[in-house]
Amino acid sequence: MDITWFRDLNHVEKTGNFSQAAVLSNLSQPALSRRIQALELWVGCELVDRSRQPVELTSAGSQMLEAGQQAVERIERERSQILEAQSLPDKYVVTFSTQHSIGWRFFPSWLQSFEDTYGPILTRLRADDLPNCLRDLSRGDADFVIAYASETQPKRQEDKVFDTFEAIAIGTDKLVPVCRRQADGSPLFNLNSEGAKVPFLRFGDSAPISRHLAPLLRHAGLAERLQTVYENSMAGALRIRARDGAGVTWLPYSLVRPDLESGVLIEAGQKEWEVKLEIKLLRKADFSNHLTRSIWSFLNQSEGGRVNKV
Repeated sequence: MDITWFRDLNHVEKTGNFSQAAVLSNLSQPALSRRIQALELWVGCELVDRSRQPVELTSAGSQMLEAGQQAVERIERERSQILEAQSLPDKYVVTFSTQHSIGWRFFPSWLQSFEDTYGPILTRLRADDLPNCLRDLSRGDADFVIAYASETQPKRQEDKVFDTFEAIAIGTDKLVPVCRRQADGSPLFNLNSEGAKVPFLRFGDSAPISRHLAPLLRHAGLAERLQTVYENSMAGALRIRARDGAGVTWLPYSLVRPDLESGVLIEAGQKEWEVKLEIKLLRKADFSNHLTRSIWSFLNQSEGGRVNKV
């Protein structure tokens, strides 16, 4: 069996003539006829109806040509990817693009844990707003995006862009309400005090992370009690204002854990007012190479999750 026989069969279908097909295949007409006959012998039936002029493929011939072309395309694609991997520099730099709050603390610890089991890799981190991260992934400017997901996150029209990516869950986090801790160990602002207005340090509406929080504020009846005094799309900026005592804000636990452990910040409300987050690794398979496919396969197996659509 020779995969070039399918190329010859394709030329016969296109020209309807063995002589013209032989020219396209850079063969003599007898040589091409022998190759078509060899393919028919291998399949076990006639693939070309020679009783017609111009000649036509039989139904079996059309079926076999389609299957053969798909197989050849797959083989050529794999060959191209192998050659691409061979031509990469000795150390390909894997580019991760993340939301700012993930890049601050989660990413370094996750990367260290990953390298402890997979092995060291060269990486580049781009911390940006999520829409920009997804744009980079769509263009092939980033190999992976790491982003938050939650059950409370409402779907919007623009979320359809997520359908073009594959995702693996690689970690968990949670949004916790925090504020400055007073000298006596109590929170400067207490969400448990019913009726009292509380200064609110909020993510802007354009910040994707705010959409994980909005359903909780609405369903728990907290939205009416929170009085916005500061707004920013950067978790780090909200953290600084909370440390200064400006109000209450919901921030990723991975970001504020050192502040909670040191006593600078304290949780300002009930455990029921936390929002569970899943951290997902996204990729666009069209722009993968040997190394990034290896990383994806390793994570897909080690994390115990299946590749799924976000």
